[in-house]
Order: sequence, then C-alpha cells, then structure tokens
Amino acid sequence: MLELAILGLLKEQPLHGYELKKRLGETLGFVWGVSFGSLYPALRRLERSGAIERVEELDGPVAVPVPATGSLSGESAAARLRRRTRPNRRTRKAFRITPVGEELFAQLLVAEPTAGGDEEKAFALKLAFCRYLPPDARLELLERRRADLLDRLARSRRALGGRGGIVGRDRYSRSLAEHRTLSTERDLAWVEELIADERGAPQEGATA
Repeated sequence: MLELAILGLLKEQPLHGYELKKRLGETLGFVWGVSFGSLYPALRRLERSGAIERVEELDGPVAVPVPATGSLSGESAAARLRRRTRPNRRTRKAFRITPVGEELFAQLLVAEPTAGGDEEKAFALKLAFCRYLPPDARLELLERRRADLLDRLARSRRALGGRGGIVGRDRYSRSLAEHRTLSTERDLAWVEELIADERGAPQEGATA
C-alpha cells in the first residue's frame, strides 16, 4: 500500500524524501504513520523497478548579503562586489514518477484487496486517489465497499440479537458491540451518498 501512496503523490509533482514523508503524513496520517525506515526501502524498490527516478532540482538563488557602508565610496565598492558575486544555488535530489510508474499506479489502484490485508486502510488509501480512476472503476470501488459494509452490518446485528449473541452479556460488551454497529451504519450511509453522487442521483441519505 505504501508504494501506491508514493506513486499517487508523485503523480502530482516531484518530491524529495523529506517532502514526501511530510505529504504522506498529511494524506495518510489518519491511516498509518510513515517512518523513514519504511519510506526509503519502498523508494529503492520503486526505483529499481523503474517506476520512479531521481531528478535534480534547483532551489531558488540565495543572495549574498553585502552590508551598507554609509559612505559613497563604500557603497560604490559594495555595488561592484554584488555584480562580481554569483548567487549560490543549491541542488537537491527529488523523485518523480515514470511511465512505468504510471502503469503500476493504475494497476495498484484497481487491484483487489489482498487476503489478510487491512481493508480499512486499503479503501481509505484508494479513495484518497479516487480522482485518477475512470467513472466506472470509481463506482466499482464504492460498490465493493458497500457490499463489505452490508455484510459486516448483518453479522454485527446477528451477534447483537441472535442466539448466543451479545445480548445478555455485561453492559460494556453490549455497548462496544452497539458502538461498532452504529459506526458501520454511519460508514454505510456515507458510502451510499458517495455512490449516489457518482451516479448523479439526488443524495437522499442511506437506509441501513
């Protein structure tokens, strides 16, 4: 998933390591924390595969300060010094996506969730870059998420009210199960609104 996040951000503009870590934190901080220990190995893997490449970027010119002297002769000498002094320009290594990376990003964005993977993180990440998907693929992603939520909601309700369920246990267990059920209902309503918007239908709210 980290490779997908990196490629998605590099589609917008080239970024060097520190900027990339900062942007990943801003974009995905609600999903997981990104450390340099996980970022740079992922960058090396993508670079070896040809999905990204390094490019040198120039910072803006750094002017060399020349203090005022307070005298005509001193100011004249300072002006000559300014003309002779070349501004400093610093270079830094940035990463940018390649055509191979564009293809890999498109594949990762529509890939089915892996078995045992974190579905919550995967959906949140793909939704963050959903604008790069064609309309039919966006709708498929949202409908798959709705199906997962409906299945989770049905299991949660069975656990609350069915035989051998949570009903009858202590109030803390019941409260936790009810909270999870409500959270799933809210997520389902949100996804159904996104689906309605994607289809251009009026958003009348969701019925869990």
